[in-house]
Amino acid sequence: MADVNSSNTDPDVGLSDIQVRQQIRDGNQNTGEESLTRSVSDILRDNTFTLFNLINVVLGALIFYTGSYKNLLFLGIAFFNTAIGIIQEIRSKRQVDKMVLLAEGKINVIRNGEDMQIHSDDIVLGDIIQLGRGDQIPVDGEVVRSRGMEVDESPITGESETISKNQGDALTSGTYLVGGSGKMRVTKVGSDTFVNHLSNEAVQGEDTSSILLNTINRIIKVLTYVIIPLGIVLFVAKLYGGTGINRAILGSSAAMIGMIPEGLVLLTSMTLAVSAMHLARKKTLVRDLPAIETLARVDVICLDKTGTITSGDLKFVQAIPMMKGVPVEEVEKVVAAITYGTGDTNETANAIKNAIDDHELKTEKIIPFSSDRKWSGVGLSDGHDYVFGAPQFIFEHLDHPAQATITENAKKGYRVLAVAQVDDLDPRKPLQAPKLIGLVLISDVIRPNAANTFQYFRNQDVTIKVISGDDPTTVSTIAEHAGIQNAEHSIDMTTVKDDEDFGEIAAKNTVFGRVTPDQKKRLIAGLQDRKHTVAMTGDGVNDLLALRQADCGIAMASGSESTKSIADFVLINSNFDAMIDVLKEGRRVINNIERVASMYLIKTMYSVALSFIFVFFAMGYPFEPIQLTPITSLMVGIPSFFLALEPNFNKITNQFMKQVLIISTPAAVCIVGYVMLIEVIGLFFGLKYEFTSTLCVLLTGAICWLALVMVSRPLNRLKIGLDVLVLVVFLTIIVFFNNIFSLVSFFDKDIWLYAIPLIATAYPLYMFMQGVIATVLNKREKRRLQRQSENQ
Repeated sequence: MADVNSSNTDPDVGLSDIQVRQQIRDGNQNTGEESLTRSVSDILRDNTFTLFNLINVVLGALIFYTGSYKNLLFLGIAFFNTAIGIIQEIRSKRQVDKMVLLAEGKINVIRNGEDMQIHSDDIVLGDIIQLGRGDQIPVDGEVVRSRGMEVDESPITGESETISKNQGDALTSGTYLVGGSGKMRVTKVGSDTFVNHLSNEAVQGEDTSSILLNTINRIIKVLTYVIIPLGIVLFVAKLYGGTGINRAILGSSAAMIGMIPEGLVLLTSMTLAVSAMHLARKKTLVRDLPAIETLARVDVICLDKTGTITSGDLKFVQAIPMMKGVPVEEVEKVVAAITYGTGDTNETANAIKNAIDDHELKTEKIIPFSSDRKWSGVGLSDGHDYVFGAPQFIFEHLDHPAQATITENAKKGYRVLAVAQVDDLDPRKPLQAPKLIGLVLISDVIRPNAANTFQYFRNQDVTIKVISGDDPTTVSTIAEHAGIQNAEHSIDMTTVKDDEDFGEIAAKNTVFGRVTPDQKKRLIAGLQDRKHTVAMTGDGVNDLLALRQADCGIAMASGSESTKSIADFVLINSNFDAMIDVLKEGRRVINNIERVASMYLIKTMYSVALSFIFVFFAMGYPFEPIQLTPITSLMVGIPSFFLALEPNFNKITNQFMKQVLIISTPAAVCIVGYVMLIEVIGLFFGLKYEFTSTLCVLLTGAICWLALVMVSRPLNRLKIGLDVLVLVVFLTIIVFFNNIFSLVSFFDKDIWLYAIPLIATAYPLYMFMQGVIATVLNKREKRRLQRQSENQ
């Protein structure tokens, strides 16, 4: 597809409906953004075609060869687990996709001489797109109207400097308009656009890393190298040890099935997907599933004042003349000339437009507001240039009366802006001889639930930092009224030099005022260097660098398209209170997966240990595949799905392996010990294989049920009911359906003569082993902490 030559299209009229339809027929239509969720086909493929499912199918084929068809029941359990995960993820996908439509911004275009809004995939070649500050450029094009347009091309060049754009200049998709406004003509769409050539890498950045999934995947990787070789060795050893081929296949298959923690990865992914669905229902869009976990680990949240502490609704209060002979009306007239002349549409500009009428003064020069400059300006036809913005960025020094007036009103919580006359208005040079004409007071409205929200985060040991472009005294006052702890510790970032330690500055202060975009990024990086996990909330282009730097980025749906495109979360209602739900969901995922993972790894641990042991023993492996099915499904699979979704909002301990080992290791050690004891008793008393394997199933089931009770703590009526129910079903299966599961009859009193004494000792032995292992792990932890303190 070549560049379109549509220079004859009038920028004020745009394309006609006939021209649009013709472009669509010619295939010159843009493609929509890639979906945030996986397609249904990807979900089916990724959940079905896994290594463990492949191993299950191969083992199923070998068992089918033996003719023991009832031992194929484990395939039903594997299918059931996979089906649940697929169904839940598809349900979650549909809910999240609905939220994407709500969060998706629309493109302002001109067609048939009228303004209209369309989705990005409705753009065609030759369209005239209107751009404002904060907009992300959706496709490649060229400038046809410029009103002080300034573009951040850092996603492409890596440089954060803004570039001025004039008529005829090229605009590249994926970049952001950080100043001014204007119109562009579309010259490339679809796969030809620059951003599609980069596969959206520049916009999206790296995927959020999941500590939980990474830990589980490391476990899976180790098991991958163990299961197949160990299964083959066990099969060969049994076959050459005199065991028949059918028995060798069944024993080796049981060992390998036991080693597979089937459902653990599936359960983790499914739980994250369900959390995304829950958050979508609460009007929070999750753009990256692992970010749910990341936010749960966050211990510092950096936020802007507007939209989080305050509602974002600004109100013009009054203008204060500061120059002799200049009345209030003249100050308001200049402010209106700058605001209407630059065409700025930020909250401050809108507040002024609502209060002051347009005097329609003719402008010769226009310098729109910039987050770096902190001021906007115009050159009027009378030959005078004026600027309007933050006093600290307009004046190097202010006389005492002016500074006292600014400080007095800032302490009242007002946003104080300055109006000044300058000799030469050039954005590339420092302002020449600014003369203060007057001050403008703007008021913020604190959100009704702000204090409760910040109190919740304080109770959760999450520190709040306020990073704002406004005066630090103003922000500090508002933050104190909102209940943010240590809000009195504030700093004016205009006084900070580039070579200072931003980590120390970030640690010592709570409120940061007059912060530039680059300083925001450096403050977050400084906190990260001090081992903090940092979240950042933002809604404007001045937050882009900080959102990229943060471990977790949160954007308001009411904010610019550029911030929403790179954030991990988008708050659909632009309500910061929703972050409480996100934090809770993340903690629920981590805490529950940490607990249920131990249930899956019990089977893996004892299966690996028994496989190693029975390679050197002449007797057959103590289990058949079908005998493990009741244990796998009732003591692990079914309860884990319920426990993984229960409310659990405790603080994250970041001790995944320790929590897993304290539950799973003593259980696995007990099972291996009892199995070996039963095998010795069987040899001594000449018990048959069916008899000893039945005892092994009973003891394994009893210990796994004890572990399930441990994982279920703290107990409530629902969890007690769940634990009792699975125990009753387990006993019912092995008592009344013993033939199906290759077990001896439980109406034979001999089985209970052995089983009851062994089961009676299981609980005290389990608790003893748990105490031993906990002691060992605690000593290791103390030695590790001691080494760390010595190194420091």
